[in-house]
Amino acid sequence: MSVLTPATLAESYCRVRSRSLALCAPLTPEDMMVQSCADASPAKWHLAHTTWFFETFVLQEFAPGYRAFHPDFVWLFNSYYNGVSAQPEKKLRSSFSRPTAEEILAYRHHVDAAMEDFAGSAVPDEARERIVLGLNHEQQHQELLITDIKHAFWSNPLHPVYAAGALAAGSRPPVPVQWAQFEGGLSETGYSGDGFSFDNETPRHTVYLEPFRLASRLVTCAEYLEFMNDFGYERPELWLSEGWTTVQNQTWEAPLYWRRNAETTAWEVFTLRGLVPLEDLLATPVCHISYLEADAFARWARKRLPTEAEWEVVAAAQPVRGHLLEGENLHPKAAEGASHLEQLFGDVWEWTASAYLGYPGYRPLPGALGEYNGKFMCDQMVLRGGSVATPATHIRSTYRNFFPPATRWQFSGVRLADN
Repeated sequence: MSVLTPATLAESYCRVRSRSLALCAPLTPEDMMVQSCADASPAKWHLAHTTWFFETFVLQEFAPGYRAFHPDFVWLFNSYYNGVSAQPEKKLRSSFSRPTAEEILAYRHHVDAAMEDFAGSAVPDEARERIVLGLNHEQQHQELLITDIKHAFWSNPLHPVYAAGALAAGSRPPVPVQWAQFEGGLSETGYSGDGFSFDNETPRHTVYLEPFRLASRLVTCAEYLEFMNDFGYERPELWLSEGWTTVQNQTWEAPLYWRRNAETTAWEVFTLRGLVPLEDLLATPVCHISYLEADAFARWARKRLPTEAEWEVVAAAQPVRGHLLEGENLHPKAAEGASHLEQLFGDVWEWTASAYLGYPGYRPLPGALGEYNGKFMCDQMVLRGGSVATPATHIRSTYRNFFPPATRWQFSGVRLADN
């Protein structure tokens, strides 16, 4: 999100907040209660927590005379900000039958009205920065909402459909992979400019890279199926220690959302538009795999994962193209073969070989907002590029997503690198 004037800030606020409600339009109140795995949160909670952010960090601190909607919401919808209050365990969020979805919508209306009044006054620069942060925070939760609903519907034995209409897939062969050569040397990475960035994208700094090659497109479902057919999930030499233990304990044999058809035994894939035969998706990027699976595939292919610095140096020279949710498949598309480097933005989050750590000279935001990113710099791996669930205006080459290595409920895939 770029630098915003007072007028465009108000427009952006309305647009982002309205989009969250639009994403929930296909859902029933019962759908909005579901929390189907430890990583996920109910849709109802996403609507409440994003509202909590504006109430807690903007209105309570900068709007004189603001009256909180409910005294218990300050802790009930706190995610992990220990500097603000205690909070319920994440796994208990699906047990909140009260407040109702109707009450949460009333909460949103209350905060939105107060924000409109506040924005009509002289807004301090710090408050304006927090509003922009809050909008980017809500865009993150829009992506999580889509991700969580997909897992909830997958976990339902009826496999309900989120979006009507057939998935525009196509069963053409994948385009041949090419290898883009980069000479390495000294490069600058990290955010620079006047627009918004999260604190973990800074400071901009110099990195040295050895010469490397990057695959022109993402790994496809067809290629991942070859890995599976070559007993990839049964060969311990391909896996990191944690990966092999996880494969055994979780009985992984395929990416998340792949299953065997009970009658034909052929693979099919669950999408937000329903179950689709894998044969119709062979040219599309493999999606919903963990870092552990991405690393094992790379070893099998005798390649490796790119570092986040390698990925960023390449991506910074390419146009950002994100997939808006409206009218899209809500599933990654096949490479077109029209350019040498494709699918860097807006198809799947790409696992990198880099641990999530602060850049040299990194400083978190002051106060409770410093808990936003910095305190998670342990036992997480970096992903880059955004996915089909990421709002288009939320994608940039310096954006650093991060998850534990076994996470695969996100729209995550893999691009190979080589020396």
